[in-house]
Amino acid sequence: MANQLTERFARLVKTVRGEARFTESNTADVLREIRLALIEADVAVPVVKSFVERVKTAALGAEVATSLTPGQAFVGIVQRELTALMASGDKNAHGLNLAVTPPAVVLLAGLQGAGKTTTAGKLAKKLKTELKKKVLLVPCDVYRPAATEQLKTLAAQVEVDFYAPEAAQSTDPVAIARAAVEWAKPRYYDVVIVDTAGRLAVDEAMMQEAAAIGAAVKPIETLFVVDAMLGQDAVNTARAFNERLTLTGIILTKLDGDSRGGAALSVREITGVPIKFAGVSEKLDGLEAFDAERMASRILGMGDVLALVEATQKAVDLESAQKLAAKVKSGKGFDLEDFKQQIGQMRKMGGMQGLLDKMPHEIQAAAAKSGGVDEKQVGRMEGIINSMTAYERAKPDQIKASRKRRIAAGAGVQVQEVNRLLNQFEQTQTMMKKFSQGGMAKLMRGLGGMPGMGGLKGKFPGMR
Repeated sequence: MANQLTERFARLVKTVRGEARFTESNTADVLREIRLALIEADVAVPVVKSFVERVKTAALGAEVATSLTPGQAFVGIVQRELTALMASGDKNAHGLNLAVTPPAVVLLAGLQGAGKTTTAGKLAKKLKTELKKKVLLVPCDVYRPAATEQLKTLAAQVEVDFYAPEAAQSTDPVAIARAAVEWAKPRYYDVVIVDTAGRLAVDEAMMQEAAAIGAAVKPIETLFVVDAMLGQDAVNTARAFNERLTLTGIILTKLDGDSRGGAALSVREITGVPIKFAGVSEKLDGLEAFDAERMASRILGMGDVLALVEATQKAVDLESAQKLAAKVKSGKGFDLEDFKQQIGQMRKMGGMQGLLDKMPHEIQAAAAKSGGVDEKQVGRMEGIINSMTAYERAKPDQIKASRKRRIAAGAGVQVQEVNRLLNQFEQTQTMMKKFSQGGMAKLMRGLGGMPGMGGLKGKFPGMR
């Protein structure tokens, strides 16, 4: 996410933290680096100028706490200003306003290819699972081939209802939207999400149509869906839509891609419209409420520990976690069945790559240097364990040559893959024992042997 910007800022943070004191000269050097990093990330030039000026003013007037070095204090200033740049000022702005007589209408608008239809499905899933809302998806893109079928498929996948337009309405998006809302009222729907058509560029016909749909259904929320990879173009299109539709919020999509981050840093400042959600993966649960402070931490390469905790809470079964904790504490009984459960929970949390994306930049860089994360290897590991008997999972030390050949054949892999899995399990088992004996340093040393983590050796105190 915002890879170029994060790499530049992560290097800058590492350099600045070591400064014993700041002079006019090295402050100017740091501000120049910040300016270049933002421009390369395609942040709008007016935003770059005002941001750098605010950082400079705050840095010159800052009183450094005795517990901080000037470098650490400067990083704190940059983080606060990044947060202020993306924050709306309204603590509740990241959520949807659904406080109306049902159904609450949510209108999605944006250019073609921004991901409106997929975002409609993600938003429906979020409202259904987190807020327990009864949701109806409405297809008003009558131009793009298969757009209606795509939304219908998404509705089935997230298990919400879909409005099927009548033949007489099929070419009139305004009639479809109006009829869908009237149809939803007596059926007690809480939310109606209207997916509108887009174009490759802003044009008058698209704007007129979106405005006409808005006038017909009077949405409580009009959300602009924008591709985070567009940079300054995202700001220009957001401004154009806001002038015609009076947007209430923005959804940034494709933040999991190799985006430069310019849209996230520019769009709120230029339009004054809050960023409410961010698309962080292609999966249907990959839509997060936008948090400016946490985004600032990610951009600075500090990771997002809170997101990691939230993902863990959603994916981990409390009862099984307590049983595993008891095994870890005793230092006994951790077997391949437990290992498989951990792999399954990691998958629910977005896989190893999903976890790494929330880690500090230094850990991500170390993992990439060691060859990155091979998600296919994780899948093979799961398949190998599935080929074992219950006895073999409980007693992996009893798996000799003949058993290895049978397991490999059942999993469709070479015997070497089975040996690799057993070696990795043994390393994990050793790491668990070290943790049960107390000592985070011992645990961190053990991380060096985990799949895809070999490059982390030497990155933490006591790890070599």
